[in-house]
Amino acid sequence: MKTRHVFSTRDVAQARSAVLALQEQGVTFDDISLVARSDIELDRIPDGLKEADSDFKPAALRGMGIGGATGLLAGLAAVVFTPIGITLAGAAAVGAMGALVGGWSSALMGSALPDPVRQQFDDEISAGRVLILVDAEEEDQARFKSALAAIGVQRLDYEAPTAMT
Repeated sequence: MKTRHVFSTRDVAQARSAVLALQEQGVTFDDISLVARSDIELDRIPDGLKEADSDFKPAALRGMGIGGATGLLAGLAAVVFTPIGITLAGAAAVGAMGALVGGWSSALMGSALPDPVRQQFDDEISAGRVLILVDAEEEDQARFKSALAAIGVQRLDYEAPTAMT
């Protein structure tokens, strides 16, 4: 499983150098995202490298898991309660509905919340720094961390499992 790490650069030029250094270390564009103030993002950062600024996907996944488990437990409880007449297939259907409702409602709430990286490092972003988010396997991290340190990129205290891997 990949882990997300966050690095801070002085400006877009240093961020560009850092992205090139990451690519030389074998990190793909799919595993690199940039976060900056909105005026910097609009003018100088390619769309493919911009980080989404909401918690939509992780919230949807959490909601689907919790909603599905709750729905399945409710369905199984209904199976035990004989007068209702729900079968095991009905319990599975209730679980699937729970996953859909949980995913939908959590995604709606998550779309209104800022990304956790933006929340934690708002001061860095407001100061005009460009953050680099790198999703990588554990064995690859030491290699690219030293490459970024060599060009003066500062590592920030953030590690989190990547939601979509």
